This record gives sequence, structure tokens and C-alpha cells, in this order.
Amino acid sequence: MTTLSESEISSKKLTAGLLGIFFGGLGIHKFVLGYNNAGIIMLVVSLAGSIPTCGVAYVVMQVIGLIEGIIYLTKTPEEFRETYLDQQKAWF
Repeated sequence: MTTLSESEISSKKLTAGLLGIFFGGLGIHKFVLGYNNAGIIMLVVSLAGSIPTCGVAYVVMQVIGLIEGIIYLTKTPEEFRETYLDQQKAWF
């Protein structure tokens, strides 16, 4: 595992948080953090699930992304590193 500086952690935290808030329904913030499986799940549920549910699946994924984005932004850089980079906690 590579060691990230505090500025790199803060940058990753800000990027993931903002992407979660604005594009959370597509799971882009998951890809930024390296959670490819979680990102693919969110993307597939949003796109494929929206057809039979008339967009409800996308709205649900967007709300999840919004909540995760807010959580990312409210964590300290140390908490963010421990939780999402070291422990690889993929959901919330």
C-alpha cells in the first residue's frame, strides 16, 4: 500500500465527496476511491434499474451517493484515511 500525504488524502476526500454529492447516482465517487465493484453495482442499478422502475432506482442511488458524499466531507482527513483508504469500507 502506498502512503499518501495529508494533502493527497484531503484532495481525494474532497473529490470523492463532491462527486458523491453531484454524480452519486452513477457511482463515480466509488471509482475514485478504488471501489470498482461498488461503483459497478451503483452504475448498473442506476442505468439498468431505472428502466423498469421509471427512474426510481437512479433516485435511490443518487440519495445514497449524496449521503456518502456528505459523510466523506465531514470526516477529518485522518478518519477518512482510516475508514475509506486503509479499511476499505465501501458503503457508508
